[in-house]
Amino acid sequence: MLPRFPSTSLVRSHAARNLRPGVLLRFHAGRCIAAALALALCCPVLARATGERTRKADYSAGAAPSGSPILDRGFRYLYDLNFTEARAEFLAFERQHPADPVGKASEAASYLYEEFDAKGIFTSQFFLNDAKLLEGADGTAVQNRNTPFLRADAETRELARKILKSQPRDPNALLALTLADGMESDYDALIVKKHAAGLELMRRAEREAGALLAVDPNQDDAYVALGASDYVIGCLPGYKRAVLWLGGIRGDRSRGMNELQRAADNGHYLRPFARILLALACEREHQPKRARELLSQLTNEFPANQCFARELALVSARTIGD
Repeated sequence: MLPRFPSTSLVRSHAARNLRPGVLLRFHAGRCIAAALALALCCPVLARATGERTRKADYSAGAAPSGSPILDRGFRYLYDLNFTEARAEFLAFERQHPADPVGKASEAASYLYEEFDAKGIFTSQFFLNDAKLLEGADGTAVQNRNTPFLRADAETRELARKILKSQPRDPNALLALTLADGMESDYDALIVKKHAAGLELMRRAEREAGALLAVDPNQDDAYVALGASDYVIGCLPGYKRAVLWLGGIRGDRSRGMNELQRAADNGHYLRPFARILLALACEREHQPKRARELLSQLTNEFPANQCFARELALVSARTIGD
């Protein structure tokens, strides 16, 4: 069962007086937002944006464009759940390119991904259970506090903002800042359950993402968060989506799955993440064969990831004879 919302007449009466974000949160919309944020690890809910490609960025001294082989290795370790080796690669990148905020954002992602793995977020047991998905991870805010993540995330913002002061259209800095605010919105909403703070960060990240996509509209990793939020919000009953609509938040299940498919086909760092989210969405949509295909791809690519292997075994058991 999904959390109960107030009557639509009550929503209308309050909305007519004041449409501030706090009104939405008083009506428990934060729980719905938390569900979308929960799926947006490593990047936020991204606004749609268009724009012309600009010239290649003039990176500051010590910085490097994303797509580094070191980062690629780090993310591969990350998806194999080898967090120690992943961080070793990210830290090596940071030493070589101390001015590049994407390295620090990758380090922050490793801490958050590790916590999500420990809490069982990347499982059908969590994702297919509405109560767990909307209530968040077990444990109190104090118990779940992730100090290394918060420190690395704050340092990412500091590096990114330093670059943006002189180069406001720098794609690397825009990407890192978008990731930083998006990851902390995930952390606030799902781990420490500070829904108001998560909502504010999500909205800020949307603005940053719009600037990023205006510089480079082919950032296909962006479609992970966009598709996840579209799908989860689109799964809610109509009157619950109406509450979020008052705050400018909309969703669509079909569009969300198409966006996840785009990231699963063409994404870079987040392509495997898009595939696991799409596989879990397929299970909710009663498309077990498609889910099994995606999980088979992930298991073959990342044989050390026992989470992928377990999910493949579960969906295979449910599709015996199909």
